[in-house]
Amino acid sequence: MQAFVIDSFAYCRLEEQRSGSILVADLPRLSGESANTDGALNWSLSGGKDALGHPRLVLSVTGSVNLMCQRCLKPFAYEIDSESVLILAKNEENADEIDALLDDDEVDVVVGSKAFDVNDLIEDEALLAIPQSPKHAVCPDVSLASANTTAAIEAEVSKKESPFAVLKKINGRT
Repeated sequence: MQAFVIDSFAYCRLEEQRSGSILVADLPRLSGESANTDGALNWSLSGGKDALGHPRLVLSVTGSVNLMCQRCLKPFAYEIDSESVLILAKNEENADEIDALLDDDEVDVVVGSKAFDVNDLIEDEALLAIPQSPKHAVCPDVSLASANTTAAIEAEVSKKESPFAVLKKINGRT
């Protein structure tokens, strides 16, 4: 994987736009959260300014990541479709000021730089888009396994002698 580094302020000032694709295998933190390293993410990054003139990046990330279902422990494809708006600040103090000024939970304020790693930004966006506890909507074969388990429990219960029948024997009322 080749690093994709930009001067974030110049990128926004020049209103640049780029897009591409990156393999899940090339994103080490995301690979660690995935069931395997198959798949790729498509991304697009647009620079510009917000209504107040702050440098702004808009990042879109889409694609499929294979996650491990926490219910049935089988891998499944999870579709990522995420977009975030990032306002750039010169430093942490400036970021806090802008964040208070905007007071918008849909917009993130980050410190920009002349060596802004876009691959890290893409990976962060993908990690934020996946669930903490991934699960199938409906696990495969769970309904069949669950039905078999329920039937086995019911069969075991029907084999056991009722506690009341045991009491009747003790009292001699059989």
